[in-house]
Amino acid sequence: MSLNRSEKEAVISDVTGLAAKAQTLVMAEYRGITVADMTKLRFTARSNGVSLSVLKNTLARRAVAGGRFEIVSDLMTGPLIYGFSEDAVAAARVVADFAKTNDRLVIRGGAYGGKALDPSAVKRLASIPSKEVLLAQLLGLMQSPVSRLARVLGAIAEKRGAAVAEAPAAA
Repeated sequence: MSLNRSEKEAVISDVTGLAAKAQTLVMAEYRGITVADMTKLRFTARSNGVSLSVLKNTLARRAVAGGRFEIVSDLMTGPLIYGFSEDAVAAARVVADFAKTNDRLVIRGGAYGGKALDPSAVKRLASIPSKEVLLAQLLGLMQSPVSRLARVLGAIAEKRGAAVAEAPAAA
């Protein structure tokens, strides 16, 4: 079913809004994927804050024109699903994880930080831990020296306490 001009303009403005907020765009060819699998993929994407859309490529090209994702407009051919995410790795992770279990989903490329990503770069981006995991690791690194110092001071205090407790008994 074809869209009339106002519907096309609405789609372009929606996608332009998504692209303006997003850090990452991932494109994948979905030829041959069942409706049930696509529904699973969309559910996973929604729960991870990824906007997944099947768009006409000409509308997608117009929506990203002049923006940071314009560098991948030449890859926008064939039946593609577009994943936009505000989290730098969420879109790549959702699509790459799904592609591991469903060989019909073929990653075509993406964009992050104003640079085009080939399929292997999208997979490498997907392997980066999430922001929450990285923050937890950083916090653990920052707490490690403090907790070691606290344990050492506690052990010294315990030894001194034991020495003080023995001293009056010996006298």
